Amino acid sequence: MTLARAAALLGAVFCLAASADPADRLADPVREARARSLFRETRCLVCQGQSIDDSDADLAADLRRAIRGRLAVGATDAQVRDFLVARYGEFVLFRPRLSVVNTLLWGSPFAVAAFGVGLLIRRGRGVAASPALSSADEARLIALGVSPACDTFAPELRSKNDAGLTET
Repeated sequence: MTLARAAALLGAVFCLAASADPADRLADPVREARARSLFRETRCLVCQGQSIDDSDADLAADLRRAIRGRLAVGATDAQVRDFLVARYGEFVLFRPRLSVVNTLLWGSPFAVAAFGVGLLIRRGRGVAASPALSSADEARLIALGVSPACDTFAPELRSKNDAGLTET
């Protein structure tokens, strides 16, 4: 026997050892297929990035047995999901259900961004729509040496300001 064949045989034995115990599987192939589908939808609470179908954690094995047990007594997929959510919360499902809480959770960043854009637009309109100065206000600005048209010092005061002198 060659080394490659021995490695392949050893790999096959390890794969068989890692597979589920046939005694745990449901006798009805349709129910077993439903169970496998639910396994892929359910998050392992220990690994968190894996489904219970992929996880080797003891809790994942317990969840697989619980799901098979519920399906064996005739529970629907929705009833099994309800059981899992009631016991472990929405986090146990890879695709959480649409609910008010989940909608608020996923929609709040968009609402905050829209509110910020609205504030920016409102602030931008406020700057562009500044009221015109009355003739009395213009006269006071000219008396102070500020040009009302461009908000700069009048030329006669510019040289004093550049020299560090201030008008009092």
